[in-house]
Amino acid sequence: MKIPISYNIRNLIARRTTTIMTALGIALTVAVLLSVFALVEGLRSSLASTGDPLNLLVTRKGATAELNSSMTPEQFQVIKVKPGIAKLPNGEPMASLELVTVIVLESPDNPAGINISMRGLNAAGIAMRESVKITEGRWFQSGKREIVVGKGVAKRYPTARLGSKIDLGRGQWEVVGVMDGGRSAANSEIFCDLAQLAVDQNREAGLSSVLLRATDEVAKQALINDLTSERRLNVDAISERAYYESQTGAAAPIQFLGIFVAIIMSIGSSFAAMNTMYAAVARRAPEIGTLRVLGFSKPGILVSFMLESILLSLLGGIVGCLLVLPLNDFTTGIGSFTTFSEITFDFRITPEIMLSGIIFALVMGVIGGFFPAFSAARKQILTALKQN
Repeated sequence: MKIPISYNIRNLIARRTTTIMTALGIALTVAVLLSVFALVEGLRSSLASTGDPLNLLVTRKGATAELNSSMTPEQFQVIKVKPGIAKLPNGEPMASLELVTVIVLESPDNPAGINISMRGLNAAGIAMRESVKITEGRWFQSGKREIVVGKGVAKRYPTARLGSKIDLGRGQWEVVGVMDGGRSAANSEIFCDLAQLAVDQNREAGLSSVLLRATDEVAKQALINDLTSERRLNVDAISERAYYESQTGAAAPIQFLGIFVAIIMSIGSSFAAMNTMYAAVARRAPEIGTLRVLGFSKPGILVSFMLESILLSLLGGIVGCLLVLPLNDFTTGIGSFTTFSEITFDFRITPEIMLSGIIFALVMGVIGGFFPAFSAARKQILTALKQN
């Protein structure tokens, strides 16, 4: 004969103080774990969403990032006429020669400033980034010290808002626009005119990379093989999305530390749940004896107490999910050892992440409830009835 679940619910309500405290401990553990997962998912989705699937990034052979790559205008002239490159509406190849450098922006959180990627590009580079839209102001004009900042940069740095002026290189640059790249890495960057940035940085002959758009997947692979095998160019070609996905390693230390802390906290939470259930078993010994007299079996009592522990942990898991929900779409940044600049992104709390938090809480409940439930099931009827 099974013990009705309403019996367990009434017991949890009757012991509301210990129920709340134990559930809160589990909730905080779940919240820590989900915060880390949301951070990693936000960074991953931001980088994975960058670029068109047919885009290729061409850099100097052996370069680990655009920042330490070098590309000459002469190399670009050879690359852009390769077969298999898609065309712009005006008939020009979809090929963009670009320069990437790092600037320092003052931050309210860091007086020394934070490194931000600044990208010089031309009209073709803008046209190839269809997902990037201007939300405030306008695009920069060629030949002028004008910049367009990603929405993440504008949100985090007061000195990079629309209408502001930033001292860079040989003069001041005016913020004339704010762009929204969806969840892409463009939100972490500053765009400007390629020629003007090259002059300011004294890098007219040594730019960074070339962005290409292949006509299809077959042409894309053919371009990769052609470019990487041509010795006179001495370049590597990789899918733009693969390049950005490789930067998710920036979150690895935080992910490891967060999971480690969550595991330590989960051990404490499991012991708290165990202590709560042991106390419940000791306090309800006469009830257990009565249940046995009424015909409830040892396995039935075991399942009932396990279910009570699981309900307690489920409550904690749900509360933990609710605690972390306000972090969804919260903008933050993390330094990248690949680009040596900050990547701005939003926390992402997905249904899968919340489900993992609930499962994690249930595991804590199972671990914390098994031994007290086993102890309750083993009690002898007479012994249980005699206990006060």
